[in-house]
Amino acid sequence: MPQVRVESFTISLDGYGAGRGQDLDHPMGAGGRELHQWALPTRTFQRMVFGADGGTTGVDEDFAARGFRNVGAWILGRNMFGPVRGPWPDMEWKGWWGDNPPYHVPVFVLTHHARPSVTMEGGTVFHFVTGGIHEALQQARAAAGAQDVRIGGGVATLRQYLLAGLIDELHIAIAPVLLGGGEHLLGDIDLPALGYECTQFAPSGKAAHVVLTRRSA
Repeated sequence: MPQVRVESFTISLDGYGAGRGQDLDHPMGAGGRELHQWALPTRTFQRMVFGADGGTTGVDEDFAARGFRNVGAWILGRNMFGPVRGPWPDMEWKGWWGDNPPYHVPVFVLTHHARPSVTMEGGTVFHFVTGGIHEALQQARAAAGAQDVRIGGGVATLRQYLLAGLIDELHIAIAPVLLGGGEHLLGDIDLPALGYECTQFAPSGKAAHVVLTRRSA
């Protein structure tokens, strides 16, 4: 059965998935870039995100690579698409990633403000969903067909889907970084009560990789 998955979502030792003060120049907030030092050098991220050859292998690469397997659609919070707040001032902003984003499948962006879909190179099409997390998931599942839906973040989006019990599997990378503030991922969420259990733990030199799986009802 197709699943709803979170992959390669990184938090700090103190539980933050983004630092304070997110803006155009600091999309992950103060110190946020340090969270992803395990992922950025990997072969998968070098190829998928930067269009480069080479990259590291090993545990980090294994987890980076699995995040792109069998994914037929993505869901993103609006902040993951761009820094614009409120009504769209124009249609110029088309994401952080240039003309050929790393998704290559339909992407459903949660927003309160309607906007026409945006077709990019490489098969990525951004659709803007104003009806909330359930509507976005319904559309993403239809687009993904027999493949999985990947929830890409950010923190607020993951928390909504977790609390609704809609995520089947969650891969979290815990980076050896302290942010001291920002957006906390798991605060006040009782994961065992929601049916989640740890099914994999694999440390590397740069992160501790944890997979949480939701038990079937």
